[in-house]
Amino acid sequence: MAAADGEPAVLNAGGSGEKEPGEEEKEEDASGSRDVRAQCSALDAAPAEAGGPSGDKAMPDVAAEKEEEEDTDSMDGSVLYSLTEDGRESEGGRRERDEDKRAARKRNRPDGGATRSSSSDEDDEDEEEEEERQQQQQQEEDDEAMEAWLGAELSDLRGPTWRAVPSLRSREIGRDSRQFVRRVCGARGLVQRLELQGRLERHTGCVNTVHFNPSGTRLASGSDDLRVVIWDWAVRSAVLEFDSGHKSNVFQAKFLPHSGDSTLAMCARDGQIRVAELSATQRCKNTKRVAQHKGAAHKLALDPDSPCSFLSAGEDAVVFGIDLRLDRPANKLAVVKEGDKKVGLYTIYVNPARTHHFAVGGRDQYVRIYDQRKINESDNNGVLKKFCPSHLVSSESKTNITCLVYSHDGAELLASYNDEDIYLFDSNHSDGADYRRRYKGHRNNATVKGVNFYGPCSEFVVSGSDCGHIYLWDKYSARVVQFMEGDRGGVVNCLEPHPHLPGMATSGLDHDIKLWAPTAESPTGLKGLKEVMKKNKRERDEDSVRHEDQYDTQLLWFLMRHMRNRRPARRPREGDAETDESWSSPDSSDEEEGGPDHVQCMSS
Repeated sequence: MAAADGEPAVLNAGGSGEKEPGEEEKEEDASGSRDVRAQCSALDAAPAEAGGPSGDKAMPDVAAEKEEEEDTDSMDGSVLYSLTEDGRESEGGRRERDEDKRAARKRNRPDGGATRSSSSDEDDEDEEEEEERQQQQQQEEDDEAMEAWLGAELSDLRGPTWRAVPSLRSREIGRDSRQFVRRVCGARGLVQRLELQGRLERHTGCVNTVHFNPSGTRLASGSDDLRVVIWDWAVRSAVLEFDSGHKSNVFQAKFLPHSGDSTLAMCARDGQIRVAELSATQRCKNTKRVAQHKGAAHKLALDPDSPCSFLSAGEDAVVFGIDLRLDRPANKLAVVKEGDKKVGLYTIYVNPARTHHFAVGGRDQYVRIYDQRKINESDNNGVLKKFCPSHLVSSESKTNITCLVYSHDGAELLASYNDEDIYLFDSNHSDGADYRRRYKGHRNNATVKGVNFYGPCSEFVVSGSDCGHIYLWDKYSARVVQFMEGDRGGVVNCLEPHPHLPGMATSGLDHDIKLWAPTAESPTGLKGLKEVMKKNKRERDEDSVRHEDQYDTQLLWFLMRHMRNRRPARRPREGDAETDESWSSPDSSDEEEGGPDHVQCMSS
């Protein structure tokens, strides 16, 4: 490179020698000297070139320049920059200085200058491996915690109480023949052989209730289609079908005991309590409204000794005692409260051994027992005693009781909690006593789910689940002994054991009723049970975190009811005038809801 107006020329090692003066001016601002030391050497040689622009220029010795550059290694990077005439660092100088610094860093690396991209890839791989390791460790800890939860509060299974061959021999010679059926129905070996026998198909909506008559020859079912069907289940045919008279989902239909299967009590989401009179010729004479709740009525409780009296409970917190012998059948027995706040009810059951006692459960965590003979609302709100699992007493989660039942002798009380477990209480214990057993693994969240005892002496506990399976636990050990897929729709709600035979009927979101009997060749292997139980527990835990963000079900019910009441009243259907004329009650609500309300299987 040559310098104009007598400027010294500085050449690179591979330079060409001379340049014209015009070219020097074009390139002067775009490039600078590579080295200050080389520039100084060029200045010393400048007088020899002062002959004019067209004169010959002196070329520095390239070898000498290289030698000087090698002498500067001890100060590497200290003078690798150049200045333009105005004292600023030139663009070419900055670029070259940056390249030299990068080269120096590469020389100082132990790997001899490995690329940054490969190093970055290795760092990313290390981070991914560490993240996978942490996730695996967390998964192992979660699995250990889950196993501990599943194994907690369990006892060892007892030995079999019934042996087939000795029992059959005794029956052949007439010994203990009366006890044969009872022992068979309570045998664990037959429970473990339960399998699907058939389906009863007639309804066009979710089947919300199934109930055997006392002799076990007939089965009543009610549905969201507002119809009730009476089945001869043994031959799988419907013998009677009629309109219930309800205006919303039928929740329960039960034969009254000792009535000759001629009286059927019903309740529904519309809050009505109705009674159907059936004839011996397989015909429904009429249906009559006997009481009206100001909210949905989910359950009825039968008096096992009476063909004409029963109880009802509703989401309005009211318990009605209904006696069909009276002109005004409904009598308000109690308004369930916690302090001054009413507690909406989902379930009610009469103690079969002490029929003046009944238990209720609903929108809080307490099982309440009342004595019909002495309900004084000024004394503990009329409650005889209350039970609740100790860990739920002060729980902030909104825990509900969806169903409760007494055992065959009234000594035990079983309660199923919404998105919690099933708990067994001793009904003879004092007020505030804790639970005795805990049954877990299922999921009770999507609907108002039922629970029941199975066996003539309440040897087992049976429940449906949101996962679509049916669970049977041994009552004493709390271990699952049977696990069956019960509903394609995903939820099993109702479970009704046969009163005298080893078998039961179930229903749920499917539009059919399923019949189960112990006909499998070998006992169940409980295949897939543990994985389903873990899945149910994980989903329950995840939902509990989001629970505070969900709408309160009472608010939803209130809004739906308000919107329905704003609709114009519909014209009476054929037969409605007849059914609603009789048996009104002063305690019943005068409010009538207009039009059928098909809220399919929505939880209350």
